Parts: sequence; structure tokens; C-alpha cells
Amino acid sequence: MEAQTKQRAAHKRNSGQTTKGRNSKRDGKVDAVPQIWMLDIESVSPDPGQPRKTFDEKSLQQLAQSIAEHGVLQPITVRKSDDGYVIVMGERRYRASKLAGLKTIPAMVRAYGDKEILEVQIIENLQRKDVEPTEEAEAIAYLTDRYSPEDIAKRLGRTENFVRQRLKLAGLIEGFKAFVRSGEMTIGLGTAVALFEPEEQQMLLESLEGEFSAHRVKRMVDGHTFDLANAPFDLSDRTLLPKAGACTVCPFNAANQGNLFGNGKMVCTKTACFVNKKAKTLMNLIKDCKKTGTLLVPKISRYWMDEERNQLIMAQMEKQGLKVQLPDELNIIEKPIKPTLESIKEAYSHCDYSDEELKEELDEALKSYEEDKELYDGAVDKGFQKGIQFHTDSYRSEEIFVKVRESNGSEGDVRSTPLEKRKMSECTPEEQIIKINAREDRKKQIEHNRQFKEVVEMVRGTDYINTKEELSVDEMVAFSISLYENNVGYYNQLDHFPGFFGDMADKTREEIVAQFRKTFKKETLNKLVRFLLTQQVHFGESNHVNDLTNSSFYTAMQEYHKDGIADIEKSYAKARKKREKRLKERVKVLEQQAKTIKD
Repeated sequence: MEAQTKQRAAHKRNSGQTTKGRNSKRDGKVDAVPQIWMLDIESVSPDPGQPRKTFDEKSLQQLAQSIAEHGVLQPITVRKSDDGYVIVMGERRYRASKLAGLKTIPAMVRAYGDKEILEVQIIENLQRKDVEPTEEAEAIAYLTDRYSPEDIAKRLGRTENFVRQRLKLAGLIEGFKAFVRSGEMTIGLGTAVALFEPEEQQMLLESLEGEFSAHRVKRMVDGHTFDLANAPFDLSDRTLLPKAGACTVCPFNAANQGNLFGNGKMVCTKTACFVNKKAKTLMNLIKDCKKTGTLLVPKISRYWMDEERNQLIMAQMEKQGLKVQLPDELNIIEKPIKPTLESIKEAYSHCDYSDEELKEELDEALKSYEEDKELYDGAVDKGFQKGIQFHTDSYRSEEIFVKVRESNGSEGDVRSTPLEKRKMSECTPEEQIIKINAREDRKKQIEHNRQFKEVVEMVRGTDYINTKEELSVDEMVAFSISLYENNVGYYNQLDHFPGFFGDMADKTREEIVAQFRKTFKKETLNKLVRFLLTQQVHFGESNHVNDLTNSSFYTAMQEYHKDGIADIEKSYAKARKKREKRLKERVKVLEQQAKTIKD
């Protein structure tokens, strides 16, 4: 009370409650000092349209303690209303004053228009240090109706790139904004998600099933964005896909939405367009090779021929009349890349090499480069022809020299035959060591195969299946791993069971099982079983009334999703009732017609 009395007296002495405002005239002059009133705190109320929505309670308590001791050092700004006064600036000081028990509060009364008030409030809030990022983004987005990003940056004392990032963050859907507000999602990741259309954001959000995972979100973002620095086509080409135009001016290029990724990095955020441009690039390459008679070599190992992506590319080539020849069938000379000290340092970054050792590695690499370059430059003289090698993952291509392998018993052909198909007498001592070790590894593999088979057959021959005891931890571990390995696909493993085995780097299968057993919980088995329940239902002509698997699933889900199932059942029952009513009326008419004919 004493502090309030001192504060009130000071304001009366310094400004007086009858002093005119800044814009009022006294003796023909404009007051240089704005009017300060000691207002009844109950006559003051917050502005419901105030853009600031969050206040840190701990910080408010600290301010309240300071105000109780020293008073309000900076007046709030208000405007008149029908019921008293509405706060324009200073709601935090107002809240803290009420916590401190003040009956009055110093205020400057100003006249503002509605739009002018909001702008003043926004700019004041944005200049705070503790402004919440999503509120900041929404506020900056409001200012764009009046100002350019450059002007907003100047008014706030921020960089233009900062303003553009916040503008993009404003496009984040509410579900993801909640993760930013809680601190679970970083502003950078939030900005990356905001690059997508709201419909795509909603799909990403729903796939999280209510549990935020930065790793999963980042992986999904990476799967829907493409670094244009690695694009296999000319970014300035407007004719590749005429409707899409050039990537350099495309609005879906993140670089054209502000420097969102830093350093002017160009990132495509429209998956369908990027994929279509890659496909068109491949088709153009195939047509060019067919026209010029150039051999096009897809970089596909024979071990990966059946992969869907590779099958698609080979089918496109065959459809255009090109013969598909894989690298395993050819001798290929690629254009060598001259090594530099920087490239050597990067290659050996995992080794603690001295500068002298790195220099020695560079010298060796340069010698190999000169030999490879000599081979490349003289390729035509050795019977090679020009070709194009196509990378099926990136769709990038490069010129090579190529020659089809022939098997006529010559020394050169023996060298081109895969090592595993050569006789020992045809191999160098180093190659013989490789073959010997490979054979020993194969013998061990065969022994392990036989040993395991004997163990399984022995167990099957016992009464193990009828054992009465509860499942042991080892049995539950074995069952969980069996379910995971044999029933959960690759992408579901990443989405629903990330880190299932923990860190598997440089570990044997036995070590992985031992580590998994050590940290095993029954919840792991429960989650696997519930995942399989959702995946192994039958669709098509099978449903919950004519299929045992589906019926049991439908019953089991009642415990967890009774209301959701009831809503769906209700909608179908309503449609069915309406349909049956129409059918009944139709049948009634037909029965009447039949009776008339009969009579």
C-alpha cells in the first residue's frame, strides 16, 4: 500500500490528472509530454483481439514482485471504450500489477483506429525477446497486407530471411503448430513441413498417430523434398515439362520462397513435378541414344535386376527398342576424376592421418589417376566405343567407354571373367587368397545350415509344442523377432518400429539377439501383435460377418474404439435403412403390378 501511495503521489506531481495529451493544444502549442493517468485497475481490461496469447507464469510472478516493491515504472497504453479502457500495449504489466494487488495503474490514453491498434500491438509484441514462434509467424503474416518482407524486417530490426522463414512457418497447420509451441518440433523442421500444401501436411500429421517423432517427420520431409543441386536435368529448362516451366523460377523451389535453407539452397517441394521431370529426362536420353546408336548402360547389378525401380527402367528401354546390357556383361572405362588434397582428406576423415601421410596418399592417388586417364584416352584404340552410363537412383548420366565381353580363351578375356568363375591357375596369388577365404566362408555357411536344420528337426521330434509352462523371455524374444522379420515390411519397420534392435553397427546376429533380449519388454510383443492385427485382415469380398479373421478383429477393436466404430456403423445403417425403404416401396409396386396382371 505504501508503494502504491508513493507511486500515485509521484504521478500527480510529475504529470497531474488534468494534464492535456500529446496532441492537445495549450496556448496554441502542442504538449511535448504525453498525458499519464492513474486509472482504477478494474476499469482496465485486456483487448480480446490482442495477438499475444501466451504469458510465462514464472516471469509474471517475478514482475509482480518487482512491481509490488517499486511500482509500475513504465505506463501502459490504453484506449477508451464504452465500459472503461482497453489495453493497447502493456498487458503483461497489467497482469503482473493485478497479481501484486495494485488498485490503480499508470496509463497513457490514446486514440487509435481498429487496424492501427492491431498493427501497434503486433509490432510491440514482435519486439519482445520471448515471443512464441508460431504467434510471431502469424503476426508477421498479418503485416504483409501492408508491408513487404523487406519493410517488415526493417521495422523489427530483423533480417529479411528471418521474416520470410516466419512467413512460411505461418503456413503450418494447427496440429504441427502445437508441436512447435510445446518445444517438441524445432522451428527449422516446422518451416520444412510448412513448405508443403495443407493437405500434404495433414497426411504427414495423421501418419504420426498423435505421437511426435522428429526423426520420422524429418524422414518424411526428406522423402518429399529434393535437393535441386543433384537434379539430373537443367534447372533453367522451360521445355522439359512446359506446364511446370523452369525450376529456377518455380514457386515450389524453396529458394524462391526466401532463403529458407540458407546459402540460397534450392529444394523442390513438389514431388510429382520432380518425379515427372526425372522420367522425362530418362525418356529423352533413351530417344537420343536410339537416334545416335549410342549404347545406354543402366548401372544395375544382376543381383538387383528384380527391384521394381530397375525393372521399370529396363522395360522403358526395351519398349523403345534398346537392348538392355548390364555392367556385369561389359568392360567399362569411366572418366577418372583428378584427386585433390581436399578429396583425400574427406576420404580419410575417419583416420587420424598427419599432413605428411595425407600427402603420400595424394601422390599415390595421382599416380593411379594418370594410369586411368591414359587408359580412358586410349580406349577407342583398344576396341572400346562411346556409351552412356545411367544411374538408376539419381537419374544422372555420364559418358563412358564400353566393350562387350567375349569369351574366347584369350588372357584379356580371362581377366574380365568374374573372379568366382575363374580357376585357381588363372588367378594371381592375391586373387587365390581371396578365393580360398571365400571357399572357407562358404563351407562354414553350409555347416551352419546343416547344424541349424538338425536342431530344428530334433525339436520338432519332441513334445515341445505341448509344453505347459508359461512362455520364457527367450521364447517371447524369438517370437517377437520372428514376427518382426517375417511380417513387418521395410517401410513399416521405419514408421512403426524405429530402433527396434537398437544400434546394430558392427554387431553379429548373435550379439544383436543378446542385446535385444537384455532390453526386451512384453510391450514390444504387444505392439507387434497389435500391428499384425491391423495388417492381416482380409478385404475384397471378405468382411466382418463372413470371415473369422475379420470378425475376431472387429470384436477386439470394440474395446479400444467403440465410439468410432459406432459412428461408422450408424452412418452405414442410416444409408442402408434409406435404401431398404426405397426397395420396399419398389417391391410393393411390383407386387401390385403382378397381382393386377394375374387378376
